[in-house]
Amino acid sequence: MAKIKITLPDGNVLEVEKGSTPLDVAGSISEGLKRSTIAAKFNGKLIDAYIPLNEDGTLELITEKSGEVALDILRHSTAHLMAQAVKRLFPETQVTIGPTIENGFYYDFDKKDGFSPEDLEKIEAEMKKIVKEKIDIRREEVSREDAIKMFKEMGENYKVELIEELPEGETISIYRQGDFVDLCRGPHVPNTSFLKVFKLLSVAGAYWRGDEKNAMLQRIYGTAFFKKSDLKDYLNMLEEAKKRDHRKLGKELELFAFEDIVGGGLVFWYPNGAIVRKQIEDFMYKELVKRGYQWVISPHIAKSDLWKTSGHYYYYKENMYNFEIDEEEFIVKPMNCPFHVMIYKSKKRSYRELPIRYAENGTVYRYEKSGTLHGLLRVRGFTQDDAHIICTPEQVHEEIEKLIDLALYIYKIFGFDKYKFELSVRDMSKKDKYAGSDEEWEMAEDSLIKALEKKGLTFERMEGEAVFYGPKIDVKLFDCLNRKWQTTTIQFDFNLPRRFGMTYKGSDGEEHTPFMIHRAIFGSWERFFGMLIEHYAGAFPMWLAPVQAVIIPITRDNNEYGEKIFERLTNLGFRVKLDDRNEKMGYKIREAQMQKIPYMLIVGKNEAENGTVSLRIRGKGDVGEISVDELVVKMEGLVKARAIELT
Repeated sequence: MAKIKITLPDGNVLEVEKGSTPLDVAGSISEGLKRSTIAAKFNGKLIDAYIPLNEDGTLELITEKSGEVALDILRHSTAHLMAQAVKRLFPETQVTIGPTIENGFYYDFDKKDGFSPEDLEKIEAEMKKIVKEKIDIRREEVSREDAIKMFKEMGENYKVELIEELPEGETISIYRQGDFVDLCRGPHVPNTSFLKVFKLLSVAGAYWRGDEKNAMLQRIYGTAFFKKSDLKDYLNMLEEAKKRDHRKLGKELELFAFEDIVGGGLVFWYPNGAIVRKQIEDFMYKELVKRGYQWVISPHIAKSDLWKTSGHYYYYKENMYNFEIDEEEFIVKPMNCPFHVMIYKSKKRSYRELPIRYAENGTVYRYEKSGTLHGLLRVRGFTQDDAHIICTPEQVHEEIEKLIDLALYIYKIFGFDKYKFELSVRDMSKKDKYAGSDEEWEMAEDSLIKALEKKGLTFERMEGEAVFYGPKIDVKLFDCLNRKWQTTTIQFDFNLPRRFGMTYKGSDGEEHTPFMIHRAIFGSWERFFGMLIEHYAGAFPMWLAPVQAVIIPITRDNNEYGEKIFERLTNLGFRVKLDDRNEKMGYKIREAQMQKIPYMLIVGKNEAENGTVSLRIRGKGDVGEISVDELVVKMEGLVKARAIELT
């Protein structure tokens, strides 16, 4: 029989019979490897482990040790397992789609009466039965016409709709596991016995294809892992995340709120939340001025002509709020960029002025469907820490490096030491869909890559993920629970400079088009604040805390001494509260703990005589008596250093 050559990741080359499967190759190495192989990557393409190999190529066996790619396959297969269990228990239910998501999967079902918590328990039990049945999961390819006929006969109308949108003559892949068949690209694990560790988490409503005009479906969320210990850790993390939920803490700590009479997704920053935001704003203002930024303020509305020139009117109109004044259409601004362009264009520019760095905390408004709104993380009105760098081609490299330095510095200030950089580049097979020349794209991508490499930062290259007007860097921060949050974007724009006719006079006396870089470090104040609340569990560092210290007199006789300390600390610029209510000291301490105030200053007769306070530190309890002078030094030190931990 004919032989083919299979090259393994370590460079070893195996000669195997043509038609051998990845499982056969794994078995030729060791039986243990064969048992643990769930799929494979052949010549760069993910395939099922039982697919015959008919040509020479590189082969990577996918096992538990393959990381995210293996986990994704496991979870996708578990979504199918759940759908099979649902169909067994509730045959009248129609299945729709069941993708993997970060940390798990979901599947949308059309079930008349929805799912109850008891139903989830029944579904989990049925899934466990199917796992024990060790049912083979096998890929089949059928014609578009046969697929439509099959799913119509099964009464799966949603699948039929999906298939009918595919081109005629298209070959369709389906996966069959026992009595269950699903439309899917794959790959999947070889059989259901691999799917032992899973948990169904919740049920939510979801419109078919995300359109509120379509049917409301029932979405079951779940997760799956290879090891029970990993599932246990994840479930523990979810419990901790519930305690840290920024919506819950925002209410308890009186940080922010939403009001139905005003509208969804429109944030009220309460005094406590506004104080935290103001500390960050003041810090960022000074920091950016030191780094050569010029602060600007732009209008909240503009005539639609501006947005037509920028192109946003044609691409984003469905997300804009518009109205008429004096028979002219106006738009509530959904982004700040065109305004910064207009400031740049207010006069002739020379290369000697560049780079120009405009910064603005610009509040913008974008329509979001009500079902997608989520606390501070998804809103309709939000403030971007926006900036635009306008520079010459020769300045691009240095400006990108400075932006990365700024981002890393800010992460450190707020206590984030783990992050992931992603580089989004264009799809080279569809270059005609992007603004800008090849030379500009190559220079921009090269600048981003060199800056990342110079800083020793690893990054994931996201092919085809760039927006049409330029490549970009996205940064995801990991919080204390190891959850990822989208924050920083550094984005080239080859579109706006041309649409608005931005120019500068070069050293050659000729007019040139500048490079323009959008950047936001936080992304938006709202989202970043929500992330901070959850990262700190509402226990803000001293420099950010709405109330930095509360003075608690033991009895009313000690109020006068408490007032003297209050006056001194307040005059020094500290945010202090005097709790002189006629309540028991223990009650006041518990309340201060609930409010997550960093310092509690207990004052009684002894403290008044000694000029001291008894200091209780949040999370550490009573640390003893110190002089007021020592207290001031400690507080000033924590604020100046922007220390995360209290001492």
